[in-house]
Amino acid sequence: MHMGNLPRRKGARIYCIGIKGTGMCALVELLHHGGFQVSGSDRKEAFYTDPILQALGIPYFESFDPSHLPQDADLIIYSAAYSPETNPELAEARARGLPLLKYTDALGAYSAGFDASGIAGVHGKTTATAMAGTLIRGAGLPAQILAGSAVGAFGGRSTLTLGNTYFVAETCEYRRHFLSFHPRRIVLTSVESDHQDYYPTYESIRDAFLEYGRNLPPGGELIYCADDPGAREVAKLLEQEAGGKEKRFTPYGFTASGAFSIQSYDVAHEQALMVLRGFPEPLCLQIPGRHSALNAAGALALTDSLVKAEAGGWQPEQWEGARQSLAAFTGSKRRSEIIGERGGILFMDDYGHHPTAVRATLAGLREFYPQRRLVLSFMAHTYTRTAALLDGFARCFEQADITVLHKIYPSARESSSFGISGETLFAKTKALQDAVYYVAEPLDAVGLLRKLLRPGDLFITMGAGDNWKLGEALFAQACEVGP
Repeated sequence: MHMGNLPRRKGARIYCIGIKGTGMCALVELLHHGGFQVSGSDRKEAFYTDPILQALGIPYFESFDPSHLPQDADLIIYSAAYSPETNPELAEARARGLPLLKYTDALGAYSAGFDASGIAGVHGKTTATAMAGTLIRGAGLPAQILAGSAVGAFGGRSTLTLGNTYFVAETCEYRRHFLSFHPRRIVLTSVESDHQDYYPTYESIRDAFLEYGRNLPPGGELIYCADDPGAREVAKLLEQEAGGKEKRFTPYGFTASGAFSIQSYDVAHEQALMVLRGFPEPLCLQIPGRHSALNAAGALALTDSLVKAEAGGWQPEQWEGARQSLAAFTGSKRRSEIIGERGGILFMDDYGHHPTAVRATLAGLREFYPQRRLVLSFMAHTYTRTAALLDGFARCFEQADITVLHKIYPSARESSSFGISGETLFAKTKALQDAVYYVAEPLDAVGLLRKLLRPGDLFITMGAGDNWKLGEALFAQACEVGP
């Protein structure tokens, strides 16, 4: 199997700096299954990937020291969070002239060995990847899947290994990381302004997705969400460039034409039924929201393309297997993840950190749980994003009955607060709706929320910060909450 810049021989020794990161751990697992000898290092703090690495028997250090580097290392893969200027192991590797690959470049090199598909977009890519893996397993296809978060259906891991023909991976737009990937197919869920520290305008982020689409080879396919204006624009521009030749463009969604047009979507008893034009039998979804239905349609369009590449078309048992797998899908870590129910209160956690994602998630929860009050804890992530999208943030909490806002969770890559704070967002939001509170430190809101919460509520922590700890603390005390 040709793997770009990765060592060719089985048993080659690969050392990974930042081995506990979600993406890195997932790649490590695939390399391990591929016969490479993998080891690495990271910080001491516990991470959910620790048990995964230990179960695989992959040795790693919980500190960074030049003496850790194997004398006979064939390749060093490192997280983008580290550089030779600040990490002593990377500095040593460079001084010794060892081959170095950033994680995203290593993932790209790995993808070159397969018929690969990249799932991309500002929102929805993790769920769409997890759903694609679930459908692909149900259809019995020989594939490997890599998602950007732990997935219950993958046994709590980020990877699924079912064979060596196809590779489906979540691919990230930040700093154009996805341009290292070698896709034959791209699923494009959404394109809009985000990562303002790197993409100051909508046009700049749109153009990065256009670059990625140009990586599709002759015969390649762009599967795109027709309901998303940015994805639709990227598809239209790429189609104009292709001039109707060589590349295929497959839309999906409520406004799409063709087989992956969502004809109906109905919610009852905390589940949804969806019918697609090309598939007369309804598909059942356990996870809330029309955005989830869109992700399922995109994942099915990709699976359909792989089924046709593999065998020309669906066999009845394959289709039934795919339907049953999707019906059993319960989401991925930090994506409308149910923590549990206690004292009559349903506790959830979600990674939504962009106004569009927050609004869509809350609307989906309102539709799925019409009898419950929605109580939200939200922590904005990065000053740049909050400043650029302030008005959108202030308006995106409308579906919540009670909203508790916190300080802004900063990024190490930001050098300024741009004169904005959690109080700025609170003032804007409070002017638009009642029942909005501000508690800077999430854990300091425990007392307030214990007074506010009552049986029958749905309490959800949202954001890319650390307010998930508030949900865990309240869940632990929930037997004492309420009247």
